[in-house]
Amino acid sequence: MIIPKNINCIIFDMDGVIIDSEEIHKKAYYETFVSIGVDVSDELYKTLTGSSTINAFQNLVAHFNLDLNPEELVLAKRKRYVNFFENDPNLHLVKGIEDFIKHSFEKGLTLVLASSSAMVNIDRVFNRFNLNPYFSGKISGADLKESKPHPEIFEKAAIIGKTLKENCIIIEDSDNGIEAANKAGIFVFGYKNPMAADQTLKNADYIINNFDELIQFIN
Repeated sequence: MIIPKNINCIIFDMDGVIIDSEEIHKKAYYETFVSIGVDVSDELYKTLTGSSTINAFQNLVAHFNLDLNPEELVLAKRKRYVNFFENDPNLHLVKGIEDFIKHSFEKGLTLVLASSSAMVNIDRVFNRFNLNPYFSGKISGADLKESKPHPEIFEKAAIIGKTLKENCIIIEDSDNGIEAANKAGIFVFGYKNPMAADQTLKNADYIINNFDELIQFIN
């Protein structure tokens, strides 16, 4: 797919693209796995990355044939995540993303957040790092019937951004998210986040290693 000549809307994933939270999500997940006595391999965990938390636990309950309520597991994992989020002073935005967001906003582009995370977690990040003024809309996993790699999230994001798909770009760091973008028919930049080394990004339309590379396309 060719990079759009007229980019009017940028659709952002959050975890691993805006905030380096992949590690605390992983710690929260694995603490929850241990608490219910399941051994989740790296390969199995990789398949969960980018999907909503409820979808992840529904898959795990089915995979291990557990007599547990996925919604209760979501709450248990979320409590652990919040604890890490509020007590980890090293939690920070992805390098270069704040400048890129401000640059894109100043150029008059529409910015939309499309994340599988719960809105409470999205708001926690946006409030802590003062990102709300730059975004026209936010979509959470709770707003969706389907989870990535289904394209619903990005199809809705383009509608919220009031922009034709051919004038949108997506920034993702997960294979599930990239597959969702491909299915939605929207150009996707794969961000090679060092904290998500298990993601291949092989189906991204263009791979970037930092956000300075991306600024050249926003003019």
